[in-house]
Amino acid sequence: MEKQLKVSSGFKTVMYVLIAFGLITVIIGFATGDHVRTWANLLLNNYYFMSVALGASFWLAIQAITQSGWSAGFVRVPQAMSNYLIVSFVLWFFMFFGLHDLYHWTHHDAVMNDSILLHKEPYLNIPFFAIRFVLFFGLWIFLTQRIKKLSLAEDQIGGLTNFNKIEFTSKVFIFVFAITFSLFAIDWLMSLDAHWYSTIYAVKKFIMAFYHGAVVITAIVIILNKLGYFPFLNKEHLGDFGRYIFILSIIWAYIWLSQYLLIWYANIPEETVYYIPRIMQEYKNFFYLELIVNWLFPFLFLMWNRIAKNPNALLFVAIVLMGGQWIELYMSIMPDTVSSHNITYIEFGTFFGYLALFALVVAWSLSRMPLVAKNHPYLPESIEHH
Repeated sequence: MEKQLKVSSGFKTVMYVLIAFGLITVIIGFATGDHVRTWANLLLNNYYFMSVALGASFWLAIQAITQSGWSAGFVRVPQAMSNYLIVSFVLWFFMFFGLHDLYHWTHHDAVMNDSILLHKEPYLNIPFFAIRFVLFFGLWIFLTQRIKKLSLAEDQIGGLTNFNKIEFTSKVFIFVFAITFSLFAIDWLMSLDAHWYSTIYAVKKFIMAFYHGAVVITAIVIILNKLGYFPFLNKEHLGDFGRYIFILSIIWAYIWLSQYLLIWYANIPEETVYYIPRIMQEYKNFFYLELIVNWLFPFLFLMWNRIAKNPNALLFVAIVLMGGQWIELYMSIMPDTVSSHNITYIEFGTFFGYLALFALVVAWSLSRMPLVAKNHPYLPESIEHH
């Protein structure tokens, strides 16, 4: 029914060139002495594509738990995206060489002379930090790979046995993911300024991962359809993808505004210190751009149903929102690490290098398995969705 995905040599060549470009950019960044900016960009892009892969896995788990029929024909896309977690795990290991450049709490002398850091030292210390990192990634990779393995087994034997196991594993995954991803965001992002904290911060990152995981799934499905795959994709499918993006943009904006308004209203110096460089100094334009791109743009654009069901328009929204996540992470990381706001070749090179690697991993993964889960019990409903 569905032809196997073939990755063209031209596509692979372009991706290899972009990966090489990104690698050269990183090397030049270190060679010219801009260590902190280079490490900050590596942190941004490692987190960006890891969160997209995890957000897509969360989207996949939600489809299994709710037994959604409309999405059954597209489950292989988030399954392929989850394979990037294995690559991401390796890339994240290199970040440990940059801990001292990015995280104030890794300096022993600073901790001993700071009562706040000393209080947090039982949690924020490198050995425990590394243990959590390995544990979190181990759980994510194990659970996502198990879901994929069960789905491929379902292709072979059919029936409901593997389908039910997928649903159970998905329930375990969302519980584990909610806890571990929240702690991961606190570890690697919020602790960039270990004196500041927000109880909403991890929730905001959780929603952002889910939001942009759905965005990238949508973009990949539309692109593959344009290449001749997923011939059954119709306006109703696009409408459902669009509704995911629309509602998640609103939820993200609600969390974003909740964090900001609570801190603004309380006006406590220990809390407002986070927003001073982001809204009153050189990052202020990006502060408003983050909200416009990630909420106002998709909210207004997708409110019109004809646009939400148009593949070209929806793909355009997805591409813009991929930039929106970069802006959100840029605003989370750069004010706490680099001395000044400046978009340089390092920002461009690292992003496109990581983007090419992510695209190559996903394309390779999709080419190694049937593009449609042929024995999924809800596949007929997905194909005939209306």
